[in-house]
Amino acid sequence: MSKHEFVLTAEVRGEDMQGKGASRRLRHEKKVPAVIYGAGKDAQPITLNHNELWRNLLEEAFYSQIITVNFGSRKEQVILRDLQRHPAKPLVLHADLQRIRANEALTVVIPLHFINEETSIGVKEQGGAVNYTMNDVEVSCLPKDLPEYIEVDLQNIEVGQVVHLSELTVPEGVTLTALEHGEEHDLTVASIYMPAVYQEEDTEAPEEPGDATDEAEGGDD
Repeated sequence: MSKHEFVLTAEVRGEDMQGKGASRRLRHEKKVPAVIYGAGKDAQPITLNHNELWRNLLEEAFYSQIITVNFGSRKEQVILRDLQRHPAKPLVLHADLQRIRANEALTVVIPLHFINEETSIGVKEQGGAVNYTMNDVEVSCLPKDLPEYIEVDLQNIEVGQVVHLSELTVPEGVTLTALEHGEEHDLTVASIYMPAVYQEEDTEAPEEPGDATDEAEGGDD
């Protein structure tokens, strides 16, 4: 699985560029106020290029993969931890980035990619439909082992069968954090069910109660 490489250009944000007023000015200049923290270092206010950040946000993997922040003279590796968006406009208002250490495990939510839905036994041969219960999953691993996604193969799943977390195939070195809390956390990822069939009600008008009586009376004439 080839991984995306994400790079953001950043500048250190001095004290004169902090606060609500300064943040508004930065946004007017198409810059995003952000902060880098973690790895035993002090939090560092920075600014990012809004257009560059926005382009990266269109990539699914950007939300869970390692990002290189380029300051020109130095670089830091981070993951995106929080993002504040404008409620009505396509604008990013603030971003939180967490530093990583190569020898420290990360806890990250990554997407699930479902494959072979249409050709699965339950769908193609038995006429069932897929019920997706989870779209992503939390994993723990070293930065070098961080996958972009985990595949869920539905090829051999039949109607009535359920796929649990414990049945997922995860890369070496990767742990599903939910399973560390006991069997009761072995949640359903997806299942195949038989859709209910509703029969149309008879729409023909019922016979009028007086019809038979009228015929009988007509015979007396």
